[in-house]
Amino acid sequence: MIDIILSRRSIRKYTNMVVSEDDLQLILKAGFAAPSANNRQPWEFLVVRDKKLIADITNKHQYARMLNEAGCGIIVCGDMTKENKLAFLNNDCSAAIENMLLAIHALNLGGVWCAIHPNEDYEVFFKKLLNLPDNIIPIGLVVVGHKAEEKEPRDNYDEKKIHYDKW
Repeated sequence: MIDIILSRRSIRKYTNMVVSEDDLQLILKAGFAAPSANNRQPWEFLVVRDKKLIADITNKHQYARMLNEAGCGIIVCGDMTKENKLAFLNNDCSAAIENMLLAIHALNLGGVWCAIHPNEDYEVFFKKLLNLPDNIIPIGLVVVGHKAEEKEPRDNYDEKKIHYDKW
């Protein structure tokens, strides 16, 4: 697991191959396994495979253009009726996204996290495009696919940013 965490990289180039149902289910299960405040589990996952929807998303979201070549996208949303504190909702959904990214890497697939929240323009766009109910907030888009690039692990460890007991 440590190797998976330390070697995961954001992948932005894909082969256009379809992600298998088995792999997709494992990725979604990893998202559901994330911790959440008071175990409210406020996340909802919307899998996007439709080419027209993908084209609409990539035309609007400037950092998600790689979705055109990926196998699918997963829109991670938060349900405000399950968690009404937006900060907790965002944290919980972010934990689910990270779990999915680690599962994607463990499956030797590629993934990248494209933020939606707190960009209000993106939030309004996704809510309208995907017909999201008022209580559902789109938090992020996880692009998933078969890698068309490999990236070496990075060592971001920085002792200057570690503090013990007091600042």
